[in-house]
Amino acid sequence: MIMATVKVKFCPSSVTGKTGTVYYQLTHRREKQQIASDICLLPDQWETVIRSTATPDDATDSLQKRINNDVICLKRITDRLEKSNEPYSVHDIVRQWQGTCILASMQAQIDRLHRCKCLGTARNYKSALNSFSRFRQGKALPFCAITEEVIEEYNAFLTGRGISRNTVSFYMRIMRAVYNKAVRERLAEQKHPFQNVYTGIDRTCKRAVNGKVISELLHLNLTRSRSLEMARDLFLFSFYTRGMAFVDIARLRKSNIRDGIIRYERRKTGQPLYIRMEPCIKAILDRYAERVQNLPYVFPILKTEEPEAAYKQYTIALNYYNRLLKKLSDMLGLEKGLSSYTPRHSWATVARDSNIPLSVISAGMGHTSEQTTQIYLTMLENSAIDNANQKIIASLANHISYEETCH
Repeated sequence: MIMATVKVKFCPSSVTGKTGTVYYQLTHRREKQQIASDICLLPDQWETVIRSTATPDDATDSLQKRINNDVICLKRITDRLEKSNEPYSVHDIVRQWQGTCILASMQAQIDRLHRCKCLGTARNYKSALNSFSRFRQGKALPFCAITEEVIEEYNAFLTGRGISRNTVSFYMRIMRAVYNKAVRERLAEQKHPFQNVYTGIDRTCKRAVNGKVISELLHLNLTRSRSLEMARDLFLFSFYTRGMAFVDIARLRKSNIRDGIIRYERRKTGQPLYIRMEPCIKAILDRYAERVQNLPYVFPILKTEEPEAAYKQYTIALNYYNRLLKKLSDMLGLEKGLSSYTPRHSWATVARDSNIPLSVISAGMGHTSEQTTQIYLTMLENSAIDNANQKIIASLANHISYEETCH
């Protein structure tokens, strides 16, 4: 049986003083093929790397590890092809090498997520793919070459560009998920390359406003700006509906409202929620009834039911909504601006200040990720939650009349 061989070679630059490239020469059945690595060296550095008697410094040792990892990966591919007992060529080795690269694997997963209509997750993976590709300058990297050093270099690359700690962690968690999937599929050996980088989530400042600010928002004269009026209505609707997320507001359908009850599932958790239609909620919906006559939705945010087009419209609308909330914040003179999350945090704050039990607050907001909240959810009735919501809305009466609340 003729085994494929792998040799490590160096191609110096034709320009004096410029780095050359390390490449791998594959030979099998008199066929030869070259695979370029991303390792660039000066000729004297190459001599140091290949000189077995030299005592390597940290930089040289790191280069040797990277070369060794590549060679091990290529030999693992040839071993797998040999065990298949099927004839193969050097071109098959190259194709499998390219197929076991993390960038190609991520793109394949993104394509699968699109087919499954998991558009949000696909977008997150695409963002991570673009980031890692910039770090790699578009060069392929096989899973077996992903080491602690590579991940730490990527971490330094991100932090050096001023990327926030949570965003860095976000990318790292996606990369780790892709790597672990490759390990499960036996495309890589588990070497725990992410163990020295942060993959947690830092707590961010939860911005909430009190009833006084909501009163001031209601009193703003926005008659000259239809877009600002709608932004205010969406903000208030979110607050009145116990902090309904913008994604759920955008996708809320007329069919979700029956017998004076809003019934929907939180897109984030799948938790079913039931909200009694208070007069101020109905007043907001009535203002947009004419504009959504030919749409299945209660707000004129989405104009289509086609998933990819709807997701694109949602992301554009969310960005625009937050920009409008920034303008409203400036008009109110707020030091910390309003955002699409503010109504949710504000409902919880006003609920707490209204002496609503923590269990009712948690249930009302659909917090299902905490075990304690899950226990309370099984014990609470929707009527208790609706009464809590009515009490919260009524607490605004200290600042505004009931008619103003339902303006």
